Amino acid sequence: MEARSARVNVGIVFGGVSPEHEVSIISSLQAIHALDRDRYDPVPVYIAKDGTWYTGPSLLDIEAYQDLDKIRRDAIPVRVDAGSFGSLLLIEKKKGGWMSSTPRSFRVDVAFLGLHGGSGEDGGLQGVCETFNVPYTGSSILGSAVGMDKVLSKMICRDQGIPIVDFVAVRESEWAHREDEWLDAMEEKLGYPVIVKPARLGSSIGIAMAADRAKLDRAVEEAFRYDEKIVVEHAVQQLKEINCAVLGDPNGAETSVLEQPVKTEGEELLTFEEKYMRGSDGEGAKRSGRGTKSSESGSGGMASLDRIIPAPLDDATAERIRELAVRVFTLFECGGVARIDFMIDESTGAVYFNEINTIPGSFSFYLWDPAGVPFDALITRMIELARKRHRERNSRVRTYDVNLLSQKSLSGIKGSKQ
Repeated sequence: MEARSARVNVGIVFGGVSPEHEVSIISSLQAIHALDRDRYDPVPVYIAKDGTWYTGPSLLDIEAYQDLDKIRRDAIPVRVDAGSFGSLLLIEKKKGGWMSSTPRSFRVDVAFLGLHGGSGEDGGLQGVCETFNVPYTGSSILGSAVGMDKVLSKMICRDQGIPIVDFVAVRESEWAHREDEWLDAMEEKLGYPVIVKPARLGSSIGIAMAADRAKLDRAVEEAFRYDEKIVVEHAVQQLKEINCAVLGDPNGAETSVLEQPVKTEGEELLTFEEKYMRGSDGEGAKRSGRGTKSSESGSGGMASLDRIIPAPLDDATAERIRELAVRVFTLFECGGVARIDFMIDESTGAVYFNEINTIPGSFSFYLWDPAGVPFDALITRMIELARKRHRERNSRVRTYDVNLLSQKSLSGIKGSKQ
């Protein structure tokens, strides 16, 4: 039978068919740990790398994910179905025959989306939630899709007067058999060095810097392993990276404190390993005295990255970045928490939009805690924003009470074709 609860069942959805699968697990288990159990009941929803959905209490233990095959054997495979108004059901998949018991069902009142990359962050899963009419955290289909695509997001920002660095975008079908033409065009427009990125991927996966033609060629080919569209952009030489998180919706948003991520000395780029595998116990941040320590969930995720908080900026530059962050957030019709990343050219002081993360690693809780919003309060606000947006959406006219297939309407349609 469908389980009932006086509290709200929050389905924390994580994993997914994405190179950022493990990152998503870390972020989401951190969120589960911070969930207010007096108000919400967590329902873990794990999407395996092959796309199969699971639930069950075994999914709450982060140590269990060291063996992904075992966790799938211990978890409960489920399918998704429509529940009562504003909810969805996870229906247990039963292997048995006629003697098997009735499959269990697990109600989800709010989908807390913790996927990074792939269809979990690009609007695909958001579309599923809207189809089932269930509240979901984070940005809308539009904001998720545009935010995931680095090319489209840069084009929109450029059109709206938000500064970006010069870039060239190319699809694999355009690149094939015309490599030299594209390399010539990139060299002419951008010069060296450049940064090559998959257009629709995060966590610094597939990113490389190139200082000459041969390295650029290799970097492009590597990026195409992850996406059929890539972006090559001018590399700012005297670079300072600054990140700002935004919380709210298009009708009202606030900004977090700003951070400056810190790379290991000698590294050209902030890599996947730098973000998630350096000092996973938070020791790196604590040693430097410049960052927040990791979550108590057992893994630091983005919180284990060395960073300077607040970022060392003059007031005018900090305010400029906050203003641009809200503009981007509102322009893309985002919701919940998003992190907008900027670049500063320290030789000129120019500020550039880099990219937006509509489901940021660790939900950027380490930027909100110094702003007076602890992690548990942040999770609560994300859930309540999702429920508010759902109420507003359902207060609009969603159907039109006319049956065009009635006898009278059909006769009119037939007549119009004669």
